[in-house]
Amino acid sequence: MNTQPGLLPDSPPKQAWLSWPRTRLGWWAFGLGLGTLLLPLVSVLVNSLLTALSGGMSVGLGVFGLVMLLSGIAGGIVGLIAVIRRHERSILVWAAILVGLSNLFVLGGEFLIPH
Repeated sequence: MNTQPGLLPDSPPKQAWLSWPRTRLGWWAFGLGLGTLLLPLVSVLVNSLLTALSGGMSVGLGVFGLVMLLSGIAGGIVGLIAVIRRHERSILVWAAILVGLSNLFVLGGEFLIPH
């Protein structure tokens, strides 16, 4: 229970924007967002390895693209839940929400403007 003057008994402590996430949901959002940004590197490495092993044939990477999109969207949703329900204020969680929104725009663009 908080006994400091000016704070309500059960109010969450103030959190700085430039800090690490303090909740488990915040860490999950950060991890999923970071995974979305690191998966292109993994996909390039896997594609080059599989291309070398298959004798120069290019291997499709649709699975990695789908995993990247879903990871980003999941990170955005988890980050939004962390901000709304757990009062998470870390800038890293907000960045995960932005990654999720950008992935939603990409997915929406694929459906609205097929190529």
